[in-house]
Amino acid sequence: MAAAVAAGTLLTTAACSSGDDGAAADSETAAAVAERPLAAQTTTPSPTATGSVSATPSASATSPTTTTSPAAPLSEAGARNALITAADIEDDWVQVKDPESWRDKLLIGEVDTAQFVTGKADAADCQRLVDSLYDETLLGRPSGASALNGFQEGQSRLLYQVAAYDKAALDKSMDWLAKLPDTCDQFTLTGGESGDRTVQVVEASLPKEGDARQGLTVTMKGTTNGDPVTLTLDVAVVRVGNDAITITNGGLDGADEDTTKKAVEQGTDRLKEVQAGRTPTPTPSNLD
Repeated sequence: MAAAVAAGTLLTTAACSSGDDGAAADSETAAAVAERPLAAQTTTPSPTATGSVSATPSASATSPTTTTSPAAPLSEAGARNALITAADIEDDWVQVKDPESWRDKLLIGEVDTAQFVTGKADAADCQRLVDSLYDETLLGRPSGASALNGFQEGQSRLLYQVAAYDKAALDKSMDWLAKLPDTCDQFTLTGGESGDRTVQVVEASLPKEGDARQGLTVTMKGTTNGDPVTLTLDVAVVRVGNDAITITNGGLDGADEDTTKKAVEQGTDRLKEVQAGRTPTPTPSNLD
């Protein structure tokens, strides 16, 4: 009787699964696996399972995303190491001991706002320019380490500064410098001890160094002790990451464009070396 019932059950199952041979085969396989001892069952996936189960990739097949580590914050020692020397700019430049005390009285005065058709905004930009040239804050106050060197040749001076800045503030300062040849192409500075002075601002080309750069030539015509004088300054700013170099080069003897470009090239390389965690090698003396 039991055998007959079992046979009837199998016939019923076969009849219900007709037209779906794949499902029947899967059922038979599952039954066979269930009857095996656990030790005999393997964990190797079938070809069908391999296509739907993601296996852990081997180390050789993994392609990790390449990332560039940001430069470490500029330290005081790093800023000093990034400064150029007299050998970097050659000629007869002599390094001075107290460049932070340099202040040119020709730069003291008030911008004549009556000359500005577009209003007070442009006049404020020009006032900021002469004020920052006077106190050497073209990029604003550094947010981190800073260092500077000064050099003199005759009546010309070169001030070189390396400093760390807030990135957003640095970008704004670079944008401000870029528009000065348009907003402050020519204006009058009044007051101070030098009377009225005519100021002209033009864009100057720089070597393609760093992440961003801006060059200006500022010319100021006025008088000193009743004698006519012309102050000419090359201005160069180069951003490298969150750090920047600032150069003002010139004086009553004019500005040497080649010297400015040498300072940009040598200085940018030195700053990059410092950012990479290395100490720049000393520049051989031009007298050797």
